[in-house]
Order: sequence, then structure tokens, then C-alpha cells
Amino acid sequence: MNQLSQLKQFTTVVADSGNINMIRKYKPKNATTNPSLILQIIDLPDYKKLIIDSIIYAKKKGGSRKEKIINASDKVLVNIGKEILNYIPGTVSSEIDARLSFNQDLCIQKAHKIINMYEAEGIDRSKVLIKLASTWECVQAAKELKKNNINCNLTLLFSLAQAKICAESEVFLISPFVGRIYDWYYERQYFKKCNVNDDPGVLSLKKIYSYYKQYNYQTIIMGASFRNVQQILALSGCDYLTISPIFLEELQNSTEIVNRNLFPTECILEKPIPLSESDFRLQHNQDLMAVEKLSHGINQFSQDQEKLEKILDSMI
Repeated sequence: MNQLSQLKQFTTVVADSGNINMIRKYKPKNATTNPSLILQIIDLPDYKKLIIDSIIYAKKKGGSRKEKIINASDKVLVNIGKEILNYIPGTVSSEIDARLSFNQDLCIQKAHKIINMYEAEGIDRSKVLIKLASTWECVQAAKELKKNNINCNLTLLFSLAQAKICAESEVFLISPFVGRIYDWYYERQYFKKCNVNDDPGVLSLKKIYSYYKQYNYQTIIMGASFRNVQQILALSGCDYLTISPIFLEELQNSTEIVNRNLFPTECILEKPIPLSESDFRLQHNQDLMAVEKLSHGINQFSQDQEKLEKILDSMI
């Protein structure tokens, strides 16, 4: 068996890509997208009809030019998600506008809009995860959305404080960003290339995994944002791992043995008192890496959203 097949025995593999050809090739259970990934594929021939359909949809909806651009952008997200669902048995994560990350009400409104658009295409809401940044406001939005059977993927997660409030709010899934944590420490020369078991990103996810399992939280942990295959293999046994095509190929081409490295604890403790908003903000603020990377991630996705909207604007 190749390493990808072995890994699938311990962990649910998710494709960190919106590229249909890659999804067909590696056969993940689930898939996830974001504005950055959509920008990478928007010019490919396979997606031309999806983009054109989005422009037609926006023009039919009418409204101001700004409203047309927003509707076209939302339709692109849904069209790509719908296409992906033709090739996977599980769910697709669709990321809403990162510029809404500090507005609970607008996140809720946008999530309902996206879900309604999916359902208008015959896609049940159980097949879609709404991706939100792991801010206090987005976690509260996810908590409310769950009451309407809308599940969320809380992304851009860097601190244990973020992981705590997600678990306490019983959100469906979190995406700790292993590689971006590694980047932050490496760029500041806090360590040189090290053994993967000393990798700050790997250690962060292991800490979250241990915390969740010892308190029996049901929120799914999906490791994300990897920089090498060694990080992925060090986290075999994590609930989910979302992996980019370059590493899916590397895993598929290797037949070296994959061992399970993460195991749930048998000791279940009484759950702690949930964090208040002020407690969360204090704990998260004490982690400089997490503060900087969350801010950078929201800004990056916001900028890519704006780039996508400019492309759609030129077509409208």
C-alpha cells in the first residue's frame, strides 16, 4: 500500500484544493476551498462555464454593480462547491468573505445565503460546511448557525484559546494551521530546521488533540496548512487532515510504512468552565504568534476576495 492509502486507515483525508482533476485523482472523502485556492483555478478551462454561469446569475438578480459583484462571487463559491461534490462522498467547506470576520450578524446572514443557494441547486445543507475565521464573533455565529443545522469549519486557528471556545460552542470542525505556525517561528529564527516532533506547528495540534480528547469534546480536529509530508505523517491519527495536491502526490508515490501517532486518551475529565469573552481575548492575546497569524490570515483572504471580485467586475 502507498502512504496515502495507509494514512486513510487512521485519518479522514481531505483535499485542500478546488481543482476537480486533483480531487478525481486522489479520491479524498471531503474537500475544502478558500478565496486563495479559487484564484488558483479560476482561469482553468474546466471552470469557465462555472464562472460564466455566475455572471449570468448575478445579472439576473440585478441590483447595483456592487450587489452584482457580491452575488457573482457567492455563486462562484457555490458552483465550485457543487462541482466538487460530484466527486466526493463527504462534505465541501465553503469559505465566506473574510472581511465579515468580526461581525457575528453578517456572518450568520451570509452563511444562510450560501446554504440557501446550495439548496436551490439540490444540495442538502448536511453536505456543506461554512468556513469562518476563528474569531470570537465567528465562533458565536457558528454556535447560532448550528441551531439551524448549518455546520461550520472554523479556520485560521492558531491558539489553544481559539480551540477551547470552538469546543465549548460545539462547532462541527476546526482547522488548526500547522504550517503557518511553523513559518512564524522559523522566520524569526526561534529554531532551525528541526526534528518534526519538535516542530511548533505539530506540537500545537498535538496539544489541541490531547485537550479535546481528555475532555471528550466532539468537535472534529482537521490539521491544515502543511509545509512537508513529515508534518502530515507526524499527525497520523488526527481526526481529519486536509492536504494539498503536491503532498497527496508525494504520499501516493511512496510505499514507506505509516504508523499511527495520535491516539485518543482513555481518561475522560470533567469539562472546564467555558471561557468568557474577556477570558478568551486575554488568553489569545498572550500568544503573539496566534494574534499575528490570525490577523495576517484574515487580511490575506480578504485581499484575495477583493482580487476575485475585481476579476468578476471586469466580466460584468
